[in-house]
Amino acid sequence: MGGGHVVTATPLDRVAIRLHPDDDVAVARSEVLAGTEIDDGSRTFAAGSDVPAGHKIAVRAVAAGGPVRKYGQRIGVATSPIAAGDHVHTHNLAVGPPAAHTTGPAGETGVPSADGPAPVGTASRAATSSGTSPPATTFAGIVRPDGRIATRNYIGILTSVNCSATAARLIADRFRPGSDLLAQHPDVDGVVALTHGSGCGMAVSGDGLSLLRRTITGYARHPNFAGLLVLGLGCEVNQVDSLAEGFDLPPSTPVHTMTIQALGGTRATVDEGVARIREMVGAAAEVRRRPVPVSELVLGLNCGGSDAYSGITANPALGVAADLLIAQGGTAVLGETPEIHGAEHLLTGRADPAVAEALLERVRWWESYVEASGGSLDNNPSPGNKAGGLTTILEKSLGAVAKAGTSRLQQVVGYAERPTRRGLVFMDTPGYDPVSVTGIVAGGANVVCFTTGRGSVFGCKPAPSLKLATNSEVYRRMPDDMDINCGSILDGDETVEQAGRRIFDAVVAVASGRRTLSEELGVGDNEFVPWQLGAVL
Repeated sequence: MGGGHVVTATPLDRVAIRLHPDDDVAVARSEVLAGTEIDDGSRTFAAGSDVPAGHKIAVRAVAAGGPVRKYGQRIGVATSPIAAGDHVHTHNLAVGPPAAHTTGPAGETGVPSADGPAPVGTASRAATSSGTSPPATTFAGIVRPDGRIATRNYIGILTSVNCSATAARLIADRFRPGSDLLAQHPDVDGVVALTHGSGCGMAVSGDGLSLLRRTITGYARHPNFAGLLVLGLGCEVNQVDSLAEGFDLPPSTPVHTMTIQALGGTRATVDEGVARIREMVGAAAEVRRRPVPVSELVLGLNCGGSDAYSGITANPALGVAADLLIAQGGTAVLGETPEIHGAEHLLTGRADPAVAEALLERVRWWESYVEASGGSLDNNPSPGNKAGGLTTILEKSLGAVAKAGTSRLQQVVGYAERPTRRGLVFMDTPGYDPVSVTGIVAGGANVVCFTTGRGSVFGCKPAPSLKLATNSEVYRRMPDDMDINCGSILDGDETVEQAGRRIFDAVVAVASGRRTLSEELGVGDNEFVPWQLGAVL
C-alpha cells in the first residue's frame, strides 16, 4: 500500500516578518516560492506566487476596497480581493482616499511592536524612555574661539551663483587630499567648493532668493568651516557683498569675498583665491580636539534608496541612537516632509499642540503644493523603493518616521533654519535626499546618519555622513560605501536596541574625528543642492 507525500508547513516567522498582530501582511525575509506552505500558528496557507525578498505576503484575506495594515497601521486599500498567501504590491494595493490629519495617541512610535512576535529581535524601548539618564558621554570636538563646536575642520568656498562654480572648483583642486599644502597640515580636513545651479535668473526679492541666501548663510555659519572664501561672478542677482554681510560671523572666522569680473577673469581669480586660502589653511591648522559633551551634537536623520527593511532594521535602530543622544541633551533633526505623509500622527501625538499644528501646517502646504503642480504625494515611493518592496507613500512614511525614535517633538523649523530648542526637531525639507540633507546641514547638523536599503553613496561636506545599510546583502555588495550593517537585526544577530547603541557609539567616534567611508572616498563636494523655489527667469 503506497503512502502519500506529507508536506510540512514552514512557520511564518522563518519565512517572513509580521510586525504587529493586527497586520494583514508580513515582509518576506528572502524570496518565497509559489506553493510554499506557511503556518502562522493558527492556520496554514500557501504562497500563491513567487514573492521577492522584502515584499509583502498576505497573512489573511482582505476584500477589495478593504484596508491593508502593516506596523499596525493602514498602508492603503486592496484594489482587488487578496487571499492569504498572495503577493501584495502595486498590482493589488493602492494608497486609497486620504485620511484626516490627526494628532494621534500620545506616545505612538510607528516602530515594530515589542508586544508582537518581534521575530527580528525588536527590543523594548524602555531603556531610552524610562527617564533614567545614561552616563554622560563626551566626544573629541573642536572648540572655535567663539565657543561653537565643530566635528570637522574645513576651509569652505561658497559660490553666490552658478557662474562662479568652475572657478571655485579650480581653486579647490589646488588643495586636493595629498597635495603638498594639506600634507603639511593634517589637522585641516580639506578645502571644499560648494557650488549650485542658482543665484541669478530669479526675482531680486521673494522666497527663491531668501531661501537660497538662508541656505548659504547656514553653511557659512557652520562651525565645521574654519574660514570662508565667497566667490561670485559680479553681475548676479545674489550679490556677494550683501550675501556675506548677512553671515554675521565673529572676527575669528575669516571671510574673503571676490568676484571674477572685478579680478579680471578666471585665471586671475583662481590665483588670488589660492593665495587667500593658503593663509586660511595655515591658521586653521592650529586647532586641537578636546573633550566636549555629546549635548553639543546635532544629528541629521535621513534615508534614501529605502527598501521594505528600512522600517524594520536601520530606521528604528537609528531612532534608538537618536533617543540616546537626546537623553544626554543633544539634538536630532528629522526632515523629508513628503515622506512623513500619512504618518504625521506618530509625531504630532508626542508634541505640544502648537508644535503639532506647525507640523500639520507644513504637511497641508505640501499637499497643496504638489496638487497645484499636477502631481501626488503618492508618486513617492520611487521605482527603486518599489523594487525593494515598498508600495505606497503611507507604507514608506511609517518606516521613515521610525528614525525619530520615541522622544517628544520639541520644534518644527523651516528649511535651513537653525533649531532653537534641543531634543527632537522636525525640519521642513523635500524628500529628495541631497536637497533634504543640504537643509539639515545648513541648520547646523554636525553629523549625519543616512539609512539606505538599495544602496546610497551619499556624503555631505562639511558634515560627516554615516551610511546605515538596512540589509546584509547591500552591506556586502557595497563594502566601500556602507559604514554600518543593520541587516544584523534581520539576521537575528542583534536587537534593534543593540544596533541603536552601536550606531550611537559610531556617531560619537565620527564626531571625534574618525573618517566615514564617504569621506575616505571624497564624496560630499557635489551634494550641496539648495531647495530652489520660484520661477527661473
